[in-house]
Amino acid sequence: RFTPAEAAEFLNRVMGLNLSPADIAALDTRTEGWIAGLQLAAISMRGLSDTAGFIKSFTGSHHFVLDYLVDEVLGQQTASVQTFLLRTSILDRLCGPLCDAVLQGDHGRTPAAPGQETVGGLTSSQMTLEYLERANLFTVPLDHERRWYRYHHLFAELLRQRLQQSDNPAEYHIRASQWHEDNDLPVEAFRHAAAANDLERTERLIAEGGIPLHLLGVVTSIIDWLDSLPKTALDARPWLWVRSGTSMLMAGQITGVEERLQAAEAALAAGTQSAGPDDKARDLMGQIASVRATLAILHYEPEAAIIQSRRAVEFLQPNNSPSRTRAIWTLGYAYQLQGDRAAARQVFGEAMAIRQTPGNVFFTILATTGLGQIQELDNQLHQAAESYRRSLHLFGDKEPPNASEEFLGLARICYEWNDLDTAEQYARQSIELARQYDPAIDRVIMSEVFMARLKLTRGDVAGAAARLAEAQHSAQQRNFTLRLLEIAAVQVLVLLRQGDLAAAAQLARAHELPISQARVLLAQGDPATALGVLEGYRQQVEVRSWQDERLKAMVLQAVALRAHGEHGKAVQLLGEALALAEPGGFIRIFVDEGESMAQLLSEAAARGMMPDYTARLLAAFRGMTHVAGPPPQPPSVAVRPSSLVEPLSQRELEILKLITQGLSNREIGQRLFLALDTVKGHNRRIFDKLQVQSRTEAIARARELGLL
Repeated sequence: RFTPAEAAEFLNRVMGLNLSPADIAALDTRTEGWIAGLQLAAISMRGLSDTAGFIKSFTGSHHFVLDYLVDEVLGQQTASVQTFLLRTSILDRLCGPLCDAVLQGDHGRTPAAPGQETVGGLTSSQMTLEYLERANLFTVPLDHERRWYRYHHLFAELLRQRLQQSDNPAEYHIRASQWHEDNDLPVEAFRHAAAANDLERTERLIAEGGIPLHLLGVVTSIIDWLDSLPKTALDARPWLWVRSGTSMLMAGQITGVEERLQAAEAALAAGTQSAGPDDKARDLMGQIASVRATLAILHYEPEAAIIQSRRAVEFLQPNNSPSRTRAIWTLGYAYQLQGDRAAARQVFGEAMAIRQTPGNVFFTILATTGLGQIQELDNQLHQAAESYRRSLHLFGDKEPPNASEEFLGLARICYEWNDLDTAEQYARQSIELARQYDPAIDRVIMSEVFMARLKLTRGDVAGAAARLAEAQHSAQQRNFTLRLLEIAAVQVLVLLRQGDLAAAAQLARAHELPISQARVLLAQGDPATALGVLEGYRQQVEVRSWQDERLKAMVLQAVALRAHGEHGKAVQLLGEALALAEPGGFIRIFVDEGESMAQLLSEAAARGMMPDYTARLLAAFRGMTHVAGPPPQPPSVAVRPSSLVEPLSQRELEILKLITQGLSNREIGQRLFLALDTVKGHNRRIFDKLQVQSRTEAIARARELGLL
């Protein structure tokens, strides 16, 4: 096969096609570098104007490819090998036992190919696969053990086309479905049952709840299958209408969900006219209400979501734990949107307490993440980080497909702990997953807003503004009104950094953002009015027990009091804020206020207020840029001889504790969801700050300093 560079050289210089790099890459991917395939494609493209369209439609059924593969490859094989190739072509991945199951007519054994070792003239499918690989018959091994294989894409397309013409593949799909089910591979079992048009089997596989609905590719397969069914089949099984709506939501599709729920209700009513609804029908009514609650959440209608969630809990059967978990999680999230955090915390706890089954683990993850968000809002950053990590653990060993909220939560916490590099890593993971899994939901916007804040912290004002403009456009397009408030709050910071006080003031007023309004007033030199705004807002959030907003207001109040000349009150209030912030390890909430806060901390340190914490905060000012103003000069503060010149970050302290427990770098990475190189980098910085050369010395030095 050609390498990508060789393919480009062949197509443009040898064949004279003058294709763009994108077209070359697409064709190389389509043919998998197969030299003859590239040559056949090149011959077919001569004289064509729409080369991109041809490449997109280039398949194993194209006549040049078809003729070549039939004459030069398939036709040269024995009848038994041709049979093997045709019947196993329905499989995306092949292994010996699976092929044996598909070829049940020969009791799992096929006649030997030329030159093969045999047992009684017969060979196992595993031996046949190894023969195909040795003969270079478009068979690609997928692992080093040569257990799993696949066919070249173009070759597989040809085989499937010929199988469809000469045989009925449904029987082979059923056999493949059964084998996958027996081997705990429910997704593949479902797909083969759907391909066989076996309605009862496919329905049962979906109903049993083993299919992971948080995987976008799986949900898309379910939607495609349900859309292929006639309306009469769905009306006879109303729960499939509901599953169709649920699957659409999981895929980020909102339009058309309510119509499917109404179809389910109509079908359900037609089937229960003679008698009242039984337990099964009531359970389905609860599922419909649960989906409507989720729709209400996506439309930012918390009151409607609460009504529908309560209805769902009322109608759902006690043994339907997946749907009950989803309904209770939705209720908690609705409370969160309303600002009733105590109620949300209680409900998320209830959802987490429901016994986990394969079908409800996704909603258990959501409830755990929801609890983490409430803990974060309550300034319990360590507990919140643990909840987010617990959610990631619940996803299992596979790459979590839609864990954008968990990674974003960890990014926010690492930012607050002043570990900006790790925060950026988590944020990039969040954005990547959000774009892949749920581009129609607001998680992409949330991640973009965070990245804008991070860019601003690092002094990239233009980059921050560009991110915010993109996020604002998306939010307006999708009517995500709550996200517009978050965007506006960071836009005010950008405008202040740019010196456009008038625009910042107008934006803060338009969106009724008290913290932002106070910040603008301070920039305008009006601390008295800023204090009035902050005092009123602080009273409001204290009544509602919004601990995060209370801390923000107190920190900015301290800055405003100092600007107003009330230094004593400013330091006193800062002391109260420090007492609230220290358990969570907050750093950036102070550092981002710039030089004024640095001076306040110097005064607090001089008075002996929380000396360890103030020393850590003051050290964090060195060499940093700040959101609210220019970098301050590091204040001169007496530091105890036993203190570090540069304190360990929260992440470094976390890793140090795991080192003390005897965990290896790899185990630490797995525990904290960090790359091995990232862990090693943290280790180097820990050793530098502690001025040690080994783990043993680091542990001893940390204990000497009282860090452990």
